[in-house]
Amino acid sequence: MDRGVPGEMYRRQLTVDVRRVGAGAVVAPAGELDHHSAERLQTALRECVTSGHARIVIDCSGLEFCDSIGLNVLLTTRMEAEAVGGSVHLAEMPPIVARVLEITGAGAVFAVHETLAEALAALPAD
Repeated sequence: MDRGVPGEMYRRQLTVDVRRVGAGAVVAPAGELDHHSAERLQTALRECVTSGHARIVIDCSGLEFCDSIGLNVLLTTRMEAEAVGGSVHLAEMPPIVARVLEITGAGAVFAVHETLAEALAALPAD
């Protein structure tokens, strides 16, 4: 009897919603950000950067999990956005995701905001 990938039946599929906001974008991943789903988020974020919307707010409120692969997507996006004059802001971090950033020290390289409204207000106007 094939049972598939261990834990697969419990994993919540990652969805990614992208909304343009002026010269920027709000990207809202929801579910588990891990090695199974990171490419979906990376594709959406890279599209924002390459389409001229490199000022990105990532609304983390829907994230239920983030592993090292997911963290790498966030870090890579930050570098890509900054290379073209953009930035990446994180908002509404659930405790489980905030802990990953804290443990790895990655939280120090991101602008992290309590609310989505604060993150949007921090974006430069264009």
